[in-house]
Amino acid sequence: MTAVYKDEEADWLTVCLKYLLFVFNFLFWVGGVAVLGVGVWTLVEKSDYLSLLASSTFAVSAYILILAGSMVVVTGFLGCCAVIREQKSCLSMYFFCLLVIFLIELVAGVLAYVYYQRLSEELKQHLNQTMTDNYAQPGREAITLAVDRLQQDFKCCGSNNSRDWMVSVYVSSKQAEDRLVPDSCCKTITPHCGNRDHPSNIYKVEGGCITKLEQFLANHLLVIGAVGIGVACLQLAGAVLTACFIYLLYKEEEEDFGTL
Repeated sequence: MTAVYKDEEADWLTVCLKYLLFVFNFLFWVGGVAVLGVGVWTLVEKSDYLSLLASSTFAVSAYILILAGSMVVVTGFLGCCAVIREQKSCLSMYFFCLLVIFLIELVAGVLAYVYYQRLSEELKQHLNQTMTDNYAQPGREAITLAVDRLQQDFKCCGSNNSRDWMVSVYVSSKQAEDRLVPDSCCKTITPHCGNRDHPSNIYKVEGGCITKLEQFLANHLLVIGAVGIGVACLQLAGAVLTACFIYLLYKEEEEDFGTL
């Protein structure tokens, strides 16, 4: 009687874990789509600003999320098949994949957090020089487009203020044609509108573009870090469930072998 009760209890635990893993796989797949979406959105929508950054950590974090999200989408199907068939070899591979993805997303989250801590210092050291030395220069078209979009999107002018452009290579050259600031500083862009730097004509934002870009990137890094670490914790829970399920399958197999 006791042996029968234990067998029924083991079967009940196996069934419960099986359904829990199904639920987890659905959440796992949804989380993977979210991770992939955040990574792609960061690169596609915000790629123009990446050329203004001194380091590639922001882009690397997004690429890691894309890699992890893609692996999650594929691994989710592997997990469903493994759970349905109750194949220990497939479940073991699934467990290993979960751990690998967990580490990848954890790295993305940590990178985002670390870069968040030093973002302000990096922008202060490099953004002004990047804008004043490279704007409208040969071979620096990507930076030029990024600066123009930055100033228009955030309604700002110059790294710290519009006076930064007075010492720029662009304004000092004949190419500027007596402009005091690039035309992208203007509230309404018209040819040569940068010849006049009055507050009624150009954006005069306190803190300049550095403050705007820093806040923008900081918000995105928080999203990257939260998504990466949040889904990583979900995967750790899934790895624990999978390990328990594999253990129960091995235990059932041993008991079945012992009764022969």
